[in-house]
Amino acid sequence: MNVSKILLGLALTTGVAASGITAANAEMNIKLEPYVTAVNSPLAMVQPAGDDRKFVIEQFGRVKIIDKDGKLLPTPFLDIRNRIITQFHDFDERGLLGLTFHPDFANNGKFYVAYSTQKNVQGDLGKMFWWDHNNTVEEFTVSTDDPNVANINSGRIITEMDWPQFNHNGHWIGFGPDGMLYISTGDGGYANDWGIGHNVTEGNGQDLSTLLGKMLRIDVNKSENGKNYGIPADNPFVGNSDARPEIFAYGLRNPWRCSFDMKGANELYCADVQQNSFEEVDIIAKGDNLGWRKTEGGRCFDYQKPDNHPATCDKTGLVDPIITYKNCTAQPDGCAGISITGGYVYRGSHAAWDGKYIFGDWSKSFASMDGQIFFGTKGADGSWEMEKANVTNMEGKTPYILAFAQDSAGEVYALTSITTGPNGALDTIYKVVPAN
Repeated sequence: MNVSKILLGLALTTGVAASGITAANAEMNIKLEPYVTAVNSPLAMVQPAGDDRKFVIEQFGRVKIIDKDGKLLPTPFLDIRNRIITQFHDFDERGLLGLTFHPDFANNGKFYVAYSTQKNVQGDLGKMFWWDHNNTVEEFTVSTDDPNVANINSGRIITEMDWPQFNHNGHWIGFGPDGMLYISTGDGGYANDWGIGHNVTEGNGQDLSTLLGKMLRIDVNKSENGKNYGIPADNPFVGNSDARPEIFAYGLRNPWRCSFDMKGANELYCADVQQNSFEEVDIIAKGDNLGWRKTEGGRCFDYQKPDNHPATCDKTGLVDPIITYKNCTAQPDGCAGISITGGYVYRGSHAAWDGKYIFGDWSKSFASMDGQIFFGTKGADGSWEMEKANVTNMEGKTPYILAFAQDSAGEVYALTSITTGPNGALDTIYKVVPAN
């Protein structure tokens, strides 16, 4: 979710798919079955292991429960609207951004939320005057009196990060199969990984001394060095005095929604919103450098001339995306969207979809909703194809695609909005199903 690049008046260009990736012209026919409605900008829906409930985060600051019968309960599970920074009415990338449950949630009742809150500058006048907000990950526990209500007084801050601009927040959070907490972070905002709060010479994405533009990996079952988390001993930069030990991978711009494959090798997929020319999907592994701002969508990048990609550059050690596609704003011919939304590897009951990565794009236009859904398929040779999903049961355009979700059975859901901002309670979650 990074349409702020349009709001900032940035010119976008497009390019061809990188690293031998193909974009298939075929369409996948699907239906979007309404699952629950009357929610506010749903940015995640999570089902804890062994639980028949699903928990939905609303961008303006509430977590709601969907019960086993698919009914949205009226009382919020958690309401932290008083912690959320005041949001822009028409469009905002800040808010309640992430939700995950401790692997032992059934016994310890612990869960975690990521959200944007007021600045905590601690006397730093530069940040007081010029920086925008803080992004925080906080732990809560369930009330002892009611399993459908969190204990609001149980909050324990896990991480706090100063944020230069209002955009590129990332902050998907999730536990991996290793029991560690993963946190995605954007590069700090604005554009080109440049400006206030950015490393001038190489950008935050490549700067290992900052947590911005990274995938982080921490142990919330430990407290070390004055922090409410520990550092896993096998993190790739442990012992490197020039790098933050929390870093698992780097070179990210604005990872908007990530997920672990619930089967197979449990790979970590992330959609990373790019600058002016491409959108990309990455599979992220330990120590990876995904390229930003050296590259954009696998192609050489010049932050001073973002629309003119150099023919050559030093790509030593960089990991290319598995899928890229063109952005519509600058070159509508053959484009697929303007801001990528990460999804999930399908592991549900429809055998023909097994192993396909379902993802999307916020919209093909900012001015009017035109959400896109795609299927990524890995071929026998290791290359990926991207197919557009054709929604057969909707008249007109598909709503803005904010996020995706996956239930314990492996089925995938699309979380949508009919407005560009976190307004009201008008939005709908759909289940993605075959058309036939």
